[in-house]
Amino acid sequence: MTTSKSYPFYVKSTVILFGLVLLTCIFFYLSDILIPLAFALMLAILLNPMSVRLEKWKIPRVLSIAISLLAAFIILGAIGYFLFSQLSNFTDELPVFQKKVHELLGQVKEWLNSRLGMDVKKQNEFVNDFQTSARPLVGRTVGTVLGMFAMIFLIPVYTFLFMFYKTLLLNFFYESFDDYHSKEVGVVLHQMKGAVQSFMLGLLLEALVVAILNSIALLLLGVKYAILLGVLGALLNVLPYIGGIIAISLPVLIATVTKDGFNTQLGIIAAYLVIQFIDNNFLVPYLVSSKVKINALVSIVVVLLGGALWGIPGMFLSILFIGVLKIVFDRVPELTSWGKLLGDEVPTENRFVRKKSVVANR
Repeated sequence: MTTSKSYPFYVKSTVILFGLVLLTCIFFYLSDILIPLAFALMLAILLNPMSVRLEKWKIPRVLSIAISLLAAFIILGAIGYFLFSQLSNFTDELPVFQKKVHELLGQVKEWLNSRLGMDVKKQNEFVNDFQTSARPLVGRTVGTVLGMFAMIFLIPVYTFLFMFYKTLLLNFFYESFDDYHSKEVGVVLHQMKGAVQSFMLGLLLEALVVAILNSIALLLLGVKYAILLGVLGALLNVLPYIGGIIAISLPVLIATVTKDGFNTQLGIIAAYLVIQFIDNNFLVPYLVSSKVKINALVSIVVVLLGGALWGIPGMFLSILFIGVLKIVFDRVPELTSWGKLLGDEVPTENRFVRKKSVVANR
């Protein structure tokens, strides 16, 4: 008769911590391989319903997958072409923007010198130090962008293979457990797939609506490159809190450079606050499933960790990753407490206090 050995808490916690550190190192050093795999997996889950429907219409599996991929990349290519065409127009006027920025910086330096007594020489030293410290960040950002171009060639291949070998991968999960638990695994995988698809489609619809609202607001305010800034703001809106701040800062900066006074900037801030209110109170609850809403603390920490680990792709993937984790946690009885920890529902009762009162009464 065998007996299971119980280890002390500090041994278990040390093993868990070591495993997390090892997993983080693997994610970091294998980022060039794992990032396109992660994007491909998300895209495969999103395109799976379309491929299945085409197969029901007697279209061969390979062809149905190819058609699904082609439709997705036509849409992404159209969005990318629009953004790059707008950016090319922006770069044509870059010398004018640079001249205006230098004029504004000169006015700011004079104001700081006259009002706060900050010497212009010290201000220049501060700006030079900031530029020196920012160069590695710019280099990493450029490297990330170039890496994303390289991923464009890998993601379609990985996505096709994920969709083609879908049955093989699912059977692996089923056969890894006994008959009783394989049924539970099947239910969890089925529910997770549906929830992930609705979650991702909700994010896409939310981004589309926010892009339209942003663009209309900026056009009415007469901001240059209104549609470009509106679309970029919608894409950045996927990153909670941090993305919203950057999304507001970009049109405010453009308005400051291209317009006199501050009325336009105040109008942009007011319009974006109204759009954020509509997004948080109407779009997110109805378009993005409320079952995968993540609380503010976890969202910010996860985005920062994703950025530190995988850069810009990590910031985007972190939200989807933590959403998938919450879906799994909510559907596995042993992990429901972790799902509650990630969620945004604040309990009204302190169970620890209640337990203490029960023990005292005894």
